[in-house]
Amino acid sequence: MINLTLYTRTNCHLCDETKADLASLQEKYPHRLAEIDIDSDPALIAAYGESIPVVEIGPYVLKAPIKKQDLAMTIGAAIDRQKQLEKVGDERYQKGVQRGATFSSSDKFSYWLSRRYMLLVILSLLLYVGLPILAPVLKNAGATTPANIIYKMYSPLCHQFGFRSFFLFGDQPYYPLSETGLTGEETGLLDFETATGITHLHAGNSEARFAARNYQGEEGVGYKMALCERDIAIYAAMLLFAIIFTLTGSRIPPLHWAAWVLIGLGFIGFDGFSQLISQFELPFLAEILPYRESTPFLRTFTGFLFGFSTAWFGIPYVEESMRETRQLFIKKLAIINARD
Repeated sequence: MINLTLYTRTNCHLCDETKADLASLQEKYPHRLAEIDIDSDPALIAAYGESIPVVEIGPYVLKAPIKKQDLAMTIGAAIDRQKQLEKVGDERYQKGVQRGATFSSSDKFSYWLSRRYMLLVILSLLLYVGLPILAPVLKNAGATTPANIIYKMYSPLCHQFGFRSFFLFGDQPYYPLSETGLTGEETGLLDFETATGITHLHAGNSEARFAARNYQGEEGVGYKMALCERDIAIYAAMLLFAIIFTLTGSRIPPLHWAAWVLIGLGFIGFDGFSQLISQFELPFLAEILPYRESTPFLRTFTGFLFGFSTAWFGIPYVEESMRETRQLFIKKLAIINARD
C-alpha cells in the first residue's frame, strides 16, 4: 500500500477538503495516510507554512490549491511507480522500504539531537567559558588543587599571559604592560611588571614570558582567569549569540560570509597581527609599524566581534541541517504510526 503524507494544521478548511478528497479516493486508490500538524515544529512551519495543505506521495509533491483529479492522477502514478520498482527488484528501493518501516535507536538519537542540539551548544559554551572564570574563584577560596587543574586543562588552549588576562578579587581587573600606555600616575593603574615583580617582559624574553604564563595571582593583585581576555570575549560572545538565537526561535538567518570576513576576521586579524609583527622590531617596518601592545579593550572588543560573528555565521547553517533532519524523522514517525 502506498504511503501518503498530509501536512496540515487546525482550522484549515483547504486541509479538510483535501482530507475528504483523499478519503473518497481510498477505495479506488488504496493508500495509508499520515497526517502531520506543521504547528508541532518550527521547522515544519518554515517549510510548509505558506503552502498547506501539502501532500507528499513518494517522490511527488502537491501544494495548495489541490484538486481531486490531481490527487487521483498523482496517487495512480505513485502506485504504478511502486509496482514497477517492486517488479524489477530495485535494491535501493527495497532498502529504503526496510529503513522506513522501523525507527531504530540511531534514528531516535539523531531525532533527539536535532531537537536538543542548541541546548547542548549552550551548555558546552557555558562550561567552556565558565571554568576559566571559576578558576580564580576557587583560588581565592583556597581550593588550590581544583583551580590548578582548570589552569592546566586550558594551558594548551591559550597563552594565559597574566598581562593579557582578566583578574578577579584584586585591586584591578587587569594589569597591562606599560607599552599599552594605560598605566602610570595619570590613570592610577599598575602595570603587570610593577604589580607582580615579573620584569623584562619584552617579546624576545621567553623566560620572563614563561613566568607570566605560569603566574596565577596572589592576594591584593587578585587571581587571573584561565583564558586570556580575547578568548574569554570570543566564547562569551558565542554563548550570547547561541542564547539569542534560541530565544528568537532559531529564525535568525546566517551572516553573509563577506560580513564575517570583514567584521569577524578583519578587526581581530589587524589587532593581533599588527601587534605580533611590530614586536619582531624589524628595522624596515619600525617607522610605519612601531612596537605596540594591544589594550584589554581592543582584545575584548575584537574577540567579541570574532566570536559573535562566527556564531552568527555558523549556527544558522547548522540549524538548517537540523531542520531537514527533524522534518525527515517527523515524517518517518508519522508514517510508522499510521501503520499501527
